[in-house]
Amino acid sequence: MSNIYESAEATLGFISSPCLTKVELRVACRGISDRDALSKPDPCVVLKMQSHGQWFEVDRTEVIRSSSSPVFSKIFLVDYYFEEVQRLRFELHDISSGNNGLRDADFLGAMECTLGQIVSQRKLTKALLKQGNTAGKSSITVTAEELSGNDDYVELSFSARKLDDKDFFSKSDPFLEIFRINDDGTESLVHRTETVMNNLSPVWKSFKVSFNTLCSGDHDRELKCTVWDWDSNGKHDFIGEFQTTFKEMRAEQEGKQIQWECINPKYQMKKKNYRNSGVVILNHCKIIKMYSFLDYIMGGCQIQFTVAIDFTASNGDPRNSCSLHYIHPYQPNEYLKALVAVGEICQDYDSDKMFPAFGFGALIPPDFKVSHDFAVNFDEDNPECAGIQGVVEAYQNCLPKIQLYGPTNIAPIIQKVASAASEEMHTKEAMVREYFILLILTDGVITDMADTREAIVHASHLPMSVIIVGVGNADFTDMQILDGDDGILRSPKGEPVLRDIVQFVPFKDFKHASPAALAKSVLAEVPNQVVDYYNAKGIKPKCMSDYESTRTFSP
Repeated sequence: MSNIYESAEATLGFISSPCLTKVELRVACRGISDRDALSKPDPCVVLKMQSHGQWFEVDRTEVIRSSSSPVFSKIFLVDYYFEEVQRLRFELHDISSGNNGLRDADFLGAMECTLGQIVSQRKLTKALLKQGNTAGKSSITVTAEELSGNDDYVELSFSARKLDDKDFFSKSDPFLEIFRINDDGTESLVHRTETVMNNLSPVWKSFKVSFNTLCSGDHDRELKCTVWDWDSNGKHDFIGEFQTTFKEMRAEQEGKQIQWECINPKYQMKKKNYRNSGVVILNHCKIIKMYSFLDYIMGGCQIQFTVAIDFTASNGDPRNSCSLHYIHPYQPNEYLKALVAVGEICQDYDSDKMFPAFGFGALIPPDFKVSHDFAVNFDEDNPECAGIQGVVEAYQNCLPKIQLYGPTNIAPIIQKVASAASEEMHTKEAMVREYFILLILTDGVITDMADTREAIVHASHLPMSVIIVGVGNADFTDMQILDGDDGILRSPKGEPVLRDIVQFVPFKDFKHASPAALAKSVLAEVPNQVVDYYNAKGIKPKCMSDYESTRTFSP
């Protein structure tokens, strides 16, 4: 087991240095300027972190409609390293209605600081800047809270009955907010449900929240729950509130029906016969044990790494020194740089060190018909290569034997790997075995976007992640749609991805950076994707003793 422990603890990209602690960041803004006199902005905050001089998106909040002073329920979870200067950038965007992406959004301002500044002050408020100047009177407040050791989550589901009707021509549009009461008496927003339109007896969607976020690990900590009637102008009508604790909620697990009267204090004082403004019911309360990436790796999860290489004609003739596939005697081309940088990380998590390698977009021997999923070693029955060096050699040997062609279709290779992942998922022992990472190296925007979106939506249900590295100087703007960071990727039929499994990175952003910087960027989301998949499936890591007795490792 020692080699797995060593690689898991030392490999750059997954874990770069021992994390001192995890920190939750809550974000609120004030005084955001309206777009025009008739509407308020629909704000969203994007958190970026600087690495090797470049800004990379870490996460983003939800979009709050019609609000000039939003308090976001989304909580950013970041690793805090005392010994590092961790530069953060909070960007505020006004998202156009019906679109959660940034492409058509209006940039409203940004604030830059270090994580150390936020942690040391606990609450940091700064003006938002736009092109170096203050963006009106708008400001952003970031509050930091250190996480305790409990990483478990709580799954909760609420409904309500006979809420007060606040609308004249229709019924109320209720949503529920849960606040944690802190030791100093302040309130921290824990969760905001979706709005159920025109319904006095709503059933809100179940949600998960970390035990730390909900009650700071204290079962007796007071929680304040408020029900509102949503209004499009952002001036929501107060329906009522109640107080509870997690200890009270847990009684639901024992079969007890837990419900609270929703009270409007003003009505309670003014109306003699006032009883309540409705009843809120706890339908479901479940504690979910959360395992970490290392729990799964050390419990036997193997990373199955597959590479797919673009052999379309747009790369240029490999015999020409201007070609992206040109094999220089002393300098590796961009395809090789990306392959080695990412592959050397992944190989530490694969016991047999055998990696399937495929090509797409080329005319291949013997009949020179176009193929979008051929084995680079030309052995269709066994496309695996021995180690990353084996992939490199197969790639170099393949180039003189094929004819670069087109088009740039990547759906077939995604479907091929998804088929293997599906077989893994449906084996009799549906425990932690293999998680598939597909690295696609391409020089241009793909031509089968609809089929690719369909393939990714299907793959999001499987133990699989897709990393796409754009090689060369093409305009890869349209490729960003595949990366679920910018809104939610959907199939042509409208089905959303179950989870975000795609990471797209243009290689040109790392031309002058170290290979480690590229690897760290493209692999940064993989640990969370692995954890999200297995935790969502309720699959636990294998017991360490069981794992050691059933597994052998290559040197």
